[in-house]
Amino acid sequence: MVALLIGGAASATGDTAGHRPGDWPGWTGDKSGSRFAATERRIGPWSAGKLQLKWAFAYPKNGFPAKSQPAVVNGGIYFGSPDGKFHALDAKTGAGRWTFDLATVSAGSVVIDGPTVARGRVFFGDNGGRLYALDQRTGRLVWSKDTEPHAAGMHTSSPLYHDGRIYVGASSGENVNPDRNYPCCTFRGHVDSIDAETGDLVWRYFTTPEPQAVGTWPSGATRYEPSGAGVWSSPVVDERTNTLYVGTGNLYSGTTGDFDTLLALDARTGSAKWKQKVTQADTWRLLCGFPDNEGYCPGQKDGTALDYDIGATPTLFRHDGRTLVGVGQKSGVFHVFDARTGSVQWRRQLSKPMPGGGLSGIQWGSSSDGKRLYMATNWGNPGTVFALDPGNGDVLWETPNPENGCTTGGAAQFPQVCQRSHTPAVTTSPGLVYEGSVDGKMRIYDSTTGKVRWEYDTIRDFQGVNGLTGRGSAISGNGGAVVADGMLYVQSGYWPSYPSDHGNVLLAFGL
Repeated sequence: MVALLIGGAASATGDTAGHRPGDWPGWTGDKSGSRFAATERRIGPWSAGKLQLKWAFAYPKNGFPAKSQPAVVNGGIYFGSPDGKFHALDAKTGAGRWTFDLATVSAGSVVIDGPTVARGRVFFGDNGGRLYALDQRTGRLVWSKDTEPHAAGMHTSSPLYHDGRIYVGASSGENVNPDRNYPCCTFRGHVDSIDAETGDLVWRYFTTPEPQAVGTWPSGATRYEPSGAGVWSSPVVDERTNTLYVGTGNLYSGTTGDFDTLLALDARTGSAKWKQKVTQADTWRLLCGFPDNEGYCPGQKDGTALDYDIGATPTLFRHDGRTLVGVGQKSGVFHVFDARTGSVQWRRQLSKPMPGGGLSGIQWGSSSDGKRLYMATNWGNPGTVFALDPGNGDVLWETPNPENGCTTGGAAQFPQVCQRSHTPAVTTSPGLVYEGSVDGKMRIYDSTTGKVRWEYDTIRDFQGVNGLTGRGSAISGNGGAVVADGMLYVQSGYWPSYPSDHGNVLLAFGL
């Protein structure tokens, strides 16, 4: 029984879009979702324990976490800042190359997704649903398009470049509006195919029917159904079949639509090849968590206000001559399907689900190194890093977040904040697994045994190469560690946030 890697990171497939071996050009490193730095040879089981901080980039303090996982291409590193800037630095030294101010296009915009770099351009979205293309060398704006018809829409989904197009999902914060007088809800999740050259929309796949007014909420506010099913994570693509795979979130109102679903779409046309709905009912909004929510959370009484999104990016891999696609869910289940037909191959429950909170289970993504599948659970009591057999889902090893995670380092000062949990997506390179924790520590695990080989506490002050002082916090979700050309890059700053007078930091480690 042999599992094989499909993409092996973009770096393993050579120059497909202006990349070099060792680059990390997009959210998953390649198009298939492996999050595997296949060509990394300097950072290995023999050297990981010697990693040292090379430089830090500090963000201004503005209350916004560091969410933009960087891309590393041709010696440059590209990422968004919580203050509405987008930066290009020298990846080895942190020296500045150029900075683009989003306010020149849209005031108040912040990058909360990870960029992708292809064909000499840098593509990313913002918290208002606008998509940007910048010149990779100069930072000049090539085009910007407002891709979101809803006022609450945003891009947490990182763009994927494939065959001249950008593929990206849309999510929103409409369901976290606490106002009972708000006419909930009218946002519709969608996946877009966009011409990379012009920014023009090629096709759009909506995850729910158009919301209709169906009465009122107890406050008298208009009630719309169905709504929601946002696309929080980055799509992946099987280049051999031109099939796009992407997961969706829960409903905000109503009961119908492609919620909590793994979609397999034709990348050319946007038509669905198959769908796998992994939860049969899941309608949730912030008011479901309030004690006096009578009438505002219809799923509360029947137990379907779950918040069991597929917030994680899928992972494509080969096993016994077949292409399979796996994806994690906030319920704590990892699902694996036949990539061609959508038939269920196996499922594995990795943590106890936590209804109504959305903090349990697998949050942002998994990794495959061609031998094993790797993923981590968030509030898993404690959160745990897993290695699974790709053929049947057997747990090969599991390493809980260390018991001293909240009693050592900077987290020990804030026991009311610290959690032994994992929000980030998992990353791998030959022999190693990378995963950060809410306890503020970045860890590297042995991919064969699960033993911790390296740990670094980020809850401390750092002098940034940009002249600011920053402070680490929970290791950032919305992405994970980036391993590129002998360096490790980590965003430190996420929810829950540790108190500090400083903004958060991007950290760069090397040997």
